[in-house]
Amino acid sequence: MDDTDGVTEVKESEKKTTLDGIKAKVHRRLLGLLDLSEAQQLSVDSLQQEISSKIDTLLAQEQYPLSSPEKQQLHNEVMDEIFGLGPLEPLLREPLISDILVNGHKDVYIEREGMLEHTSISFRDDPHLMRVIQRIGTNVGRRIDESSPMLDARLADGSRVNAIIPPLALDGPALSIRRFGTNPIDIHRLLEFQTITDDMAFFLESCVQCKTNILISGGTGSGKTTLLNALSRWIPLGERVVTIEDAAELKLQRKHVVRLETRPPNIEGKGQVVQRDLVRNSLRMRPDRIIIGEVRGDEALDMLQAMNTGHEGSMTTIHANNPRDALRRLENMVSMAGMNFPVKAIREQISSALNILVQVSRLVGGKRKIVNIAEITGMEGDTICLNDLFRFQQQGVDEAGNAFGRFESCGVRPRLVDKLLAQGIQIPADLFQRRVLETHSTKGKK
Repeated sequence: MDDTDGVTEVKESEKKTTLDGIKAKVHRRLLGLLDLSEAQQLSVDSLQQEISSKIDTLLAQEQYPLSSPEKQQLHNEVMDEIFGLGPLEPLLREPLISDILVNGHKDVYIEREGMLEHTSISFRDDPHLMRVIQRIGTNVGRRIDESSPMLDARLADGSRVNAIIPPLALDGPALSIRRFGTNPIDIHRLLEFQTITDDMAFFLESCVQCKTNILISGGTGSGKTTLLNALSRWIPLGERVVTIEDAAELKLQRKHVVRLETRPPNIEGKGQVVQRDLVRNSLRMRPDRIIIGEVRGDEALDMLQAMNTGHEGSMTTIHANNPRDALRRLENMVSMAGMNFPVKAIREQISSALNILVQVSRLVGGKRKIVNIAEITGMEGDTICLNDLFRFQQQGVDEAGNAFGRFESCGVRPRLVDKLLAQGIQIPADLFQRRVLETHSTKGKK
């Protein structure tokens, strides 16, 4: 890098520092000028107009040496500080960004189209970042402070938020935002992304319509919630669905939905409502199906009992690397309920309650794929039997660093085909024949 580049970088840094100082000063003076009691009575649009007018007045009074673009940038940033999440607002407006990761006030990373990258965005200091985190918690009625230093929350668009602050976070507050966007990804988009094939989608559609219990497993960021949202489109309109989540992020693509969310304890350590409480309560709400955003504890026992007692067609997700690991984790969670069931009894209940396991994975390069669809066929001795129906075989990594491979039908006719036929679903004769499945791209080439 030559001297000219170094001077340019210094000037850009000085300009940013100047703008940050002016923004902080305008923000402070603006809060002093606002009548908070009056502001609470105004509509959001009226309040934004009034604040915008006051910002213009303050800039004119101080006569800051700013160009028109700089004034507009300053105006937008102050509005973001008041009504949004400050420096993160520009990132939240970009639809291609799926994750925003804040490691202290200086480092902000994003995931765009499956690739992680560092940004030039930063907060002024840790207190500035803390104010943003506390605003997120306040908006959903949750708190975060030294006595309760972790937060699970959501944004207005359904994006999931996790924050952890000192003393648990050693290098300053850390904030993670998993975005879902205002337009949920449906099954047609998943077909376009080659996450799934038409044959696999047809089979899952049939399973949802005929009330089979489905467990979706996968790692963090693999697309479990996205797939669960997409599958909900096929639930018949005449059914009542109850959803249960720690932090509400499901956006089911249907109308008749009752959404329940857990509640953390208050400052006195009381008032906590966990997922198990909500599962038990949901059984009294006349649900046709119960959907748990993610099963992660002793609520697994109540979920399995609900699936075995008339609430067929229920669905949930679980963190696991493969279908067999998902069953082991589920077994461990049932043991956490403290009922001291024999291992064989737990496995019999799991094999009786669940019908289909769907494994989703995030491959090298960031692409998401449904890598396995398996059927639970019962027990052999003390072992739960699984039959692979469809799978994705990775064959390598291309020059762009993206994994590639092919979808296959495993040549196994599932036992629940008879149930599908009895419900009037017409199953193509070759659906389960051993063969390579076509994606949208391979069909386009023909």
